[in-house]
Amino acid sequence: MKFVKATQSYEGWLKKQISVLAEDLERKHAAMATDIFPFLRATFYRWMQLWPDVCAAENRAPKVLAVGDLHVENFGTWRDVEGRLIWGVNDFDEAYQLPYTVDLVRLAASAHIAIREARLKIVPKDACASILSGYDKSLRLGGRPVVLAEEHPFLREMMTGVLREPTQFWGKIDALPTWKGRVPKSARRAIERLMPGKSLDYRIAHRVAGLGSLGRERFVGIAMFEGGKVAREAKALAPSACVWAGDRKASERILYQEILNRSVRAIDPFVRLKGRWIVRRLAPDCSRVELTSIPKERDESKLLHAMGFEVGNVHLGTPRAIRAILKDLSQRQSHWLHNAAAKMVKATELDWNEWRAR
Repeated sequence: MKFVKATQSYEGWLKKQISVLAEDLERKHAAMATDIFPFLRATFYRWMQLWPDVCAAENRAPKVLAVGDLHVENFGTWRDVEGRLIWGVNDFDEAYQLPYTVDLVRLAASAHIAIREARLKIVPKDACASILSGYDKSLRLGGRPVVLAEEHPFLREMMTGVLREPTQFWGKIDALPTWKGRVPKSARRAIERLMPGKSLDYRIAHRVAGLGSLGRERFVGIAMFEGGKVAREAKALAPSACVWAGDRKASERILYQEILNRSVRAIDPFVRLKGRWIVRRLAPDCSRVELTSIPKERDESKLLHAMGFEVGNVHLGTPRAIRAILKDLSQRQSHWLHNAAAKMVKATELDWNEWRAR
């Protein structure tokens, strides 16, 4: 029962950091049993507990300020200060100083699982090669934000095809139940500061979303502004699960805003860390993109190459490590990423089977 005990330990630790919603946590537990892909997404804490032993060689790689909880569905779109459509990593809840290999192996492992479940149609070794090719290119070029307005026609076609229809999107937002419980003053202030106008009348709703963050408080402020609806979400953040999995005396500082600011990125001006709340705009074109919503006719090698390139954009936020990373990459054996991902998938599958049996 190693995984069950690890989960109990992590959730006990989490409850000491933030308020946890029991009903949402039960939803998370149920989702974890349905399939191995949602299980992977929901259990970054366990990944970091297993990582040092399963991938001991990769764990000795140069460190960067990393995403941590990276996978093929942690990418999405947003609008930058110029209103341009941007694509890249969607959230940084678990950002932490980690070997650069953690992000690459976790992304590759999620691709392995997605291939197995027919979410992606590509050979696993080719998927890993595409990720590495994009990552290497990004580091050598010094990175570049993925702006869909001018370049990346293949990505633009994929992403504009999945942008939510506004009427349906706002219909779902309107259907969110008004929250009748306590709303922390800090969450209200965070939402109000990111509203497009002062003193707007708004209602607070509760939103259930994500997997790794299920159980955390999510409050959505919904208002009318200049003829249309606007929404801002405040999600409670805790220290990275890396603190729980490793040295619990390590810094518990939340690094979300720092990794945003340091990455090679066209930032969404409506994503801000306010205390221990990450606040963002909710809109039809500002969302995470699931593989099932992307057109089936797509070049998946290019998609994974772009994901690898975006990981490079993030890691370039630690410029002093780049030379060491390129040297480390040049010394690694061929298919190292595929092999490491396969080992982590096997370890994750053992945990999943234990959870399903429970």
